[in-house]
Amino acid sequence: MSNASLLILPGDGIGPEVMTEVRKVIEWFGAKRGLSFDVSEDLVGGAAYDAHGTPLTDETMAKAQEVDAVLLGAVGGPKYDVLDFSVKPERGLLRLRKEMDLYANLRPAQCFDALADFSSLKADVVGGLDIMIVRELTSGVYFGEPRGIHTEGNERVGINTQRYTESEIARVARSAFELARKRDNKLCSMEKANVMESGVLWRDVVSEVHAAEYSDVELSHMYADAGAMQLTRWPKQFDVIVTDNLFGDLLSDLAAMLTGSLGMLPSASLGAPMANGRPKALYEPVHGSAPDIAGQGKANPIACILSFAMALRYSFDQGDEAARLETAVNAVLADGLRTADLLGQDGVAPVSTAEMGDAIVAKLDASL
Repeated sequence: MSNASLLILPGDGIGPEVMTEVRKVIEWFGAKRGLSFDVSEDLVGGAAYDAHGTPLTDETMAKAQEVDAVLLGAVGGPKYDVLDFSVKPERGLLRLRKEMDLYANLRPAQCFDALADFSSLKADVVGGLDIMIVRELTSGVYFGEPRGIHTEGNERVGINTQRYTESEIARVARSAFELARKRDNKLCSMEKANVMESGVLWRDVVSEVHAAEYSDVELSHMYADAGAMQLTRWPKQFDVIVTDNLFGDLLSDLAAMLTGSLGMLPSASLGAPMANGRPKALYEPVHGSAPDIAGQGKANPIACILSFAMALRYSFDQGDEAARLETAVNAVLADGLRTADLLGQDGVAPVSTAEMGDAIVAKLDASL
């Protein structure tokens, strides 16, 4: 693989700590597997505000538009709560998503064997779980107009509008179909076509894209509320799920908690292909900045490391190497190593952030 460009934005709180461990992994792939990356680093969120008075500078935004992938740690913290809404740390992340037009949000729900007992569901229900939810990220009820709160007569009225165009539905459907082809070739589309016209259009467009371009993929449809029920009944019936912004927000959080380890899960946000054929992409752990443990070596770096694994798979076409990294993480957990957030057994001493990173690199060495 010719050198690919990667912009690292560690951000705030535990972001810099977990990103240090990701850098170890990146360096390992360069030294041992010939996967060299041109890595640059910059500021986002509160760190950028402290340095520049804005959560994301125009220069950093321009870099993000040019590189093959962006890897972000976390943003935010209580020290920034007093800031005006327009310059809060989260606005930096939202600007990245908006200006890069990252319309397909990939949220995996993967249950590592060693952590099956952490789930509130029975181990046989979640053991080996590996599903992917594709959430439309840039339209729908969170962005539709009209919106707001106004007064009608003697009471207030809150309005949000669920709005989708055919092209918005079609492009996220294509992303989901492409993912399904790389996995088990099975896609379930979820909406509320029984009560919402936007759901009727969603189902129609997904079906049209399927018939015209992806007839080799097994497609099913399900109402989103029934999908929530089925996710808690027998989640392993699913492989890839595609749904809109609102339902994707709800269903991906539900699916993530099936694993019992929300803080370990990665995510990816993908946009349209660039000139080199790679999608614009931002990868980040699902967890927040955890300012209460920042700087103490207690953070779990696995979610951020697995976000890099997603980058290997979806931005750099290195699925085998992504699987190698995921297998190394699974092996470390199987050995009983736990950061403080995963401790559920008496008498087990936690390992530090750096020790977890080193253990994963050691398992990568053992894979050769």
